[in-house]
Amino acid sequence: MGSCFPSQLVAPGENMRVLRRVGRILTAIVICTFAGIAILLCGLWLDHHQETNLLAPTGHYAVGRITYDWRDPNQQEPLAPHAGVPHEISAWIWYPASAQTAAKPVDYFPLSWRNALSQQRGWFLTNFLWRDFSRVHAHSLEAPPLAPEQQSYPVLLMRAGAAAEIAGYSSLAEDLASHGYVVVGFDAPYRSTMVVLPDGRKIARTSQNNADLLSGNQQKQLGTLLVQAWSSDMSFALDQLKQLNASDPTDRFKGRLDLARVGVFGHSLGGATALQFCHDDMQCKAGADVDGAPLGTVINEGIKQPFLFLLSDHSREPKSETTPVLADLHSIYDRLPADRRLWIELKGAGHFGFTDLTVLPLHIAHLLNIVPMSDDRQVEITRDCLRTFFDVYLRGAPPSALSSLSTYPEVDHSH
Repeated sequence: MGSCFPSQLVAPGENMRVLRRVGRILTAIVICTFAGIAILLCGLWLDHHQETNLLAPTGHYAVGRITYDWRDPNQQEPLAPHAGVPHEISAWIWYPASAQTAAKPVDYFPLSWRNALSQQRGWFLTNFLWRDFSRVHAHSLEAPPLAPEQQSYPVLLMRAGAAAEIAGYSSLAEDLASHGYVVVGFDAPYRSTMVVLPDGRKIARTSQNNADLLSGNQQKQLGTLLVQAWSSDMSFALDQLKQLNASDPTDRFKGRLDLARVGVFGHSLGGATALQFCHDDMQCKAGADVDGAPLGTVINEGIKQPFLFLLSDHSREPKSETTPVLADLHSIYDRLPADRRLWIELKGAGHFGFTDLTVLPLHIAHLLNIVPMSDDRQVEITRDCLRTFFDVYLRGAPPSALSSLSTYPEVDHSH
């Protein structure tokens, strides 16, 4: 005969009360979740429409900006998806400008570029995870005359990280131009995230050129090919600058570019490109690698030019990832004479904090730990490091000027 313990008996009414209580809890959770999502999306939407000014240049020159489409029909694009594509790059030039000008401010990204990038990203990413580029304000003027104070100005070639558009480094370029440098950056079809050419063509990066889709040796092999292509672009850009220096139809740059004083710098893959270019081309007189892992023959063969190695804080990253990269950097750095090298690590700096991250909603950037430093601090220090380094090695400033960089509390002195 079976038995039933009293403690196992539950009245039907009690069951209903428990179910109703659980239902109310689940309903509250659902409501809170949707409310949280709504608040987040509302905040992102408002942030998307926020007016934003890039960090102001610190030099005494006004800054001009002009773009060119440089094309060589006799040379093929090395990483095009099919043969027969002429080599072509979209060049952006920031330069010291005459203060006596009626030139209007430039758009941070021109309308055609904004539309192309919006189409590529899609409606949600464009409107919720990026600032409205039409509301991001740079400090450059549209194609004014070159400043008359100097007969000629040294040239700096600049390369972005991975496939990033070069305009995303305007804060660095504008500051250097305000101190008397002509800064030349460029994007390339099929390798940059997006390029919009003067005839209206919109050419995105191909999946075959996206190293983020690969890992291990395959990623390294593709990275090496990309570095070689970007390094070749730097030589091509110098050829075009020589032509402008000889016979600029507008006379803006004719005889005004000091191509005996050429520096180069880049971020991430652009830093690797700067290293390889200085290895390949002796027109480079000084260079800077901003948080880039070296690739190519430069690792084993080194460079001869003065070089700045500017690194973010990698102390929290796995040693298995950072040790090989640091070893490659040291294989280049250690072979340079002490008076031709500079190593700076910034405590608390993030890899992406060297860019114009004001185009991202800043709270999202902090949430993803993209911007460990506060506000524009990382860009401020980076601009000072680049400017001081190139002043010493391209303009003859006293080497003692470099010691001022060690006074930043963020500079790690343990190296």
